[in-house]
Amino acid sequence: MRVARLLEDRSGPVCEVAPATTVFDALRRMEEANAECLLVRKADGSLAGIVSERDCLRRCVLKGRDPRKTRVSAIMTREVVTATPGARISRCMNLMHRHHIRHLPIVRRGRPLAIVSMQDLVRFLVSEKDFIIKSYEDYISGG
Repeated sequence: MRVARLLEDRSGPVCEVAPATTVFDALRRMEEANAECLLVRKADGSLAGIVSERDCLRRCVLKGRDPRKTRVSAIMTREVVTATPGARISRCMNLMHRHHIRHLPIVRRGRPLAIVSMQDLVRFLVSEKDFIIKSYEDYISGG
């Protein structure tokens, strides 16, 4: 099963901010989008980093920085682990486990398409398995 299949049901833009966005405004954007993290995108559209609620708390608030003055670029994770739409879901889960991350940007030619969480991947796998089981049950029962 590939990530592209999971993305088929998605719509809407990727939640993102520019590197110059303040931490406060990034948190506001997360709240509006009901998101736990945002992609940080350069002016040319390429991925600059990723910032999470946890980053905002640990790298800004707990360090005594002012979230209204601190830029996302100062606290974001720059070395972003990514996957492509053609990646297998199991590979994505392994990447997330190995790198201790909860969100994985999906990119094509360096451009972010979506972001998936471990919860998204597990939910998708369970629904696919439920569909397969139901199909076998229907086949066996003649329905």
